[in-house]
Amino acid sequence: MNRKLLTGNGAAAWGARLARIDYLPAFPITPQTEIIETLSNWIEGQELECRMVTLESEHSMLTAAGAAAVTGVRVFTATSSQGLLYAAEMLYTVAGWRVPLVLVNVSRGLSSPITLEPDHNDVLAMRDCGFLQLHCATCQEVLDNLLIAYRLAEHPRVRLPVLVNLDGFYLSFTREPVQIPSQREVDRFLPPFEAGSISFRGGEPLSEGVTVLEGSAYSYFRYQAHLASLEGIAVYEELGQEFAKLFGWDYSALECYCSEDAEIVLVMIGSFATKAKEAVDRLRETGRKIGLVRPRLVRPFPVAALRQALAGKKGVAVIDQNLSPGKGGILHGELASVLYGTPEAPAVLASFVGGLGGRDISSEEFFEIHKVVQRAVATGITPEPQLLYTEEELRSLRKMQSVARAVRSNQGGGA
Repeated sequence: MNRKLLTGNGAAAWGARLARIDYLPAFPITPQTEIIETLSNWIEGQELECRMVTLESEHSMLTAAGAAAVTGVRVFTATSSQGLLYAAEMLYTVAGWRVPLVLVNVSRGLSSPITLEPDHNDVLAMRDCGFLQLHCATCQEVLDNLLIAYRLAEHPRVRLPVLVNLDGFYLSFTREPVQIPSQREVDRFLPPFEAGSISFRGGEPLSEGVTVLEGSAYSYFRYQAHLASLEGIAVYEELGQEFAKLFGWDYSALECYCSEDAEIVLVMIGSFATKAKEAVDRLRETGRKIGLVRPRLVRPFPVAALRQALAGKKGVAVIDQNLSPGKGGILHGELASVLYGTPEAPAVLASFVGGLGGRDISSEEFFEIHKVVQRAVATGITPEPQLLYTEEELRSLRKMQSVARAVRSNQGGGA
């Protein structure tokens, strides 16, 4: 293995390179562009044998990706934020084709107001499109999960496209030490893509297409895709164990950190979970029994593993780096549906929304979350959903509002 300092984007590019991708349809968007630039330089330098085509939009990019995957080549592409939403129609379409490809999304908040900083509304808006979703917390996970994603997508029990998600800026441009396996090691884990019956070629006149279906046939097809997605949980676990035998570290659907004996558990996804780990360590030093549970899979959602990990806990705090207007934190609602009616469900399931538009979550806020949940456990009253936001931030915003009102007033007077 070769150890290098890589950004999250660099790790994604290395994962695609080691997977020996054949085709790269691309369209640039911040903060994803570094992935495409890195791969483009390797292709130009003949370090990667791959055909790259720049399309006119993310919609066309995903169309080309799906069409190429149907022909039996290994396809990779990447996008972010508004680009993912622009491609939304084709995400549903390509998933319906049941073709295996890997798409990286570098999460970024959505307009409007516009921001270049990350949160998870872009990727979670696509949780029902049919792509499997893997969420990464470190640069090492980005590279490793790219390799696992191809095995997962191409597995005969799954045969669905996979989206690998990493946080923009906090992970995409952060350099971390990453173990890069040799090409020979990767080839043992990820052999060439065997397209089987999904492909069509000129010499093999077999085609698969879509048509207008009546309700019963449509229902059957959609449910088959759902069952294939559910198979992804067991397949991911199997691949994680195989990965461990070859490379020395394993992956499971859930990362459980200090949660086995915990009374209160934090649940979150993405790179900010590394901040939660630090807070768990500091709270543990003061005698608090607290832990972290982080789903690596969001689709399929690891229901059985979550129920087992959270059984018997006194309180759970779900920290959502997203907001569904009119409903609240998306992950909180997902987890509530998993735990509802189970005999050992936690008495308190509290909702916190933080990190929107890249806003940081400080150690002090994790400590405050623990205090709120601990108080709820003692009183038996689940707190109302809360936005992580400080008084100092509110005062600063009030000042900006005052300035804006004054400017508007002066402009009106001048008219």
